[in-house]
Amino acid sequence: MVSKIVGHERGDRLSRRGGISRPFVIVVGLLLLVVTMAWFAGLFTPKIVPEATVQAAIPRVDLGRFVQYPVEVREKPYFQEAIGTLRSARRTNVAARIMARIEKIHVRAGDRVEAHQVLVELDRQAVEAQLRQAEAALKAAEAALAQARDQFQRAQKVREANPAAISEQEFTNLESQYRAAEANRAKAEQAVAEVQVMLGYTIIRAPQSGIVVDRLAEDGDIAQPGVPLLVLYDPHSLRLEVAVMESLGLHINVGDRLRVYVDALQQEFEGIVDEKVPQAEAITRSFFIKVRMPENPALYEGMFGRLVIPAGVRRHLCLHSGAIERVGQLEFVKVLLDPTTGAVERRLIRTGQRGYGAWVEVLSGLSPGEAILVPRELAEQMDRELGQMSREAALLNRDN
Repeated sequence: MVSKIVGHERGDRLSRRGGISRPFVIVVGLLLLVVTMAWFAGLFTPKIVPEATVQAAIPRVDLGRFVQYPVEVREKPYFQEAIGTLRSARRTNVAARIMARIEKIHVRAGDRVEAHQVLVELDRQAVEAQLRQAEAALKAAEAALAQARDQFQRAQKVREANPAAISEQEFTNLESQYRAAEANRAKAEQAVAEVQVMLGYTIIRAPQSGIVVDRLAEDGDIAQPGVPLLVLYDPHSLRLEVAVMESLGLHINVGDRLRVYVDALQQEFEGIVDEKVPQAEAITRSFFIKVRMPENPALYEGMFGRLVIPAGVRRHLCLHSGAIERVGQLEFVKVLLDPTTGAVERRLIRTGQRGYGAWVEVLSGLSPGEAILVPRELAEQMDRELGQMSREAALLNRDN
């Protein structure tokens, strides 16, 4: 009984001690948690004023090295391209007129030839034999004519002396034989002339000056009438043949001067519209245009070309490519924020089609009135190109 009472009193003392220590531990733990969260939140680090951070982040430049250009809405001539191929207006297939064996071809592809230059020689033996035969027939016809003439002339003299010596029928037969002999001689002369012409066909000459672009036969082959042996063209008659959509082709006239860009040469030429087929293609809805090219030794038949066609004038934001900084596929410009401090903003933009010279269209990122900084060395070039662009736009407006 006594041991139970003593144990009960000891438990009461232990419970009173535990009741005092637990709240203390909990409070201390909460304080430590609060302090830790405050430290992570940055309450114990020095604060920087946000305005000062923004001011420090804005870059500044020396305005003396740049020229300010306001972003403005400008008018730009609008062009569209039509692709085509260079063709010669005078392209010739050289072929034989008679069937004969080829003795010699004097040219190869790439050779330049002059008009009437000998290109091909054909075998002459068969034609020369025909000529000898025709000449022999001509001699026989002449002999027969001489005999018939003598008989007719004697009959005329006899009849004049004695009309009853020769009957009318006999005299008429002699005259008919004489006229027939004359016709046979004329026929024989024509046969000789025909064979002489055929003999001339054994020498094939260049019909015009030009360049041989293809050789379709070799020595020893049999030339067939009308089958091409050589192909040549005149390099001074090159034209860009191109199909142009209806909406543009209606405004193109013979004599117009248009620009032609040849990709292989990376060069632009001025061409003159030489021919316009007065009919629209029903399937493609286009007109066929032929533009005469200037003489240039670098141009060859079959080259690819682009016809640059004025399609009107449109208004848009315009910017010189010299003001654009390119980082990979990204494009940036320097936008002036404060002209007194030289504060600038490096802004991302997106450009569109390229216009006259180095001018490009701005699709997004800029607004009219903002000032763009351009290096001073490009400013003079920009002024020249901008003036030229304005003159072209005014000219197109006047024509329309």
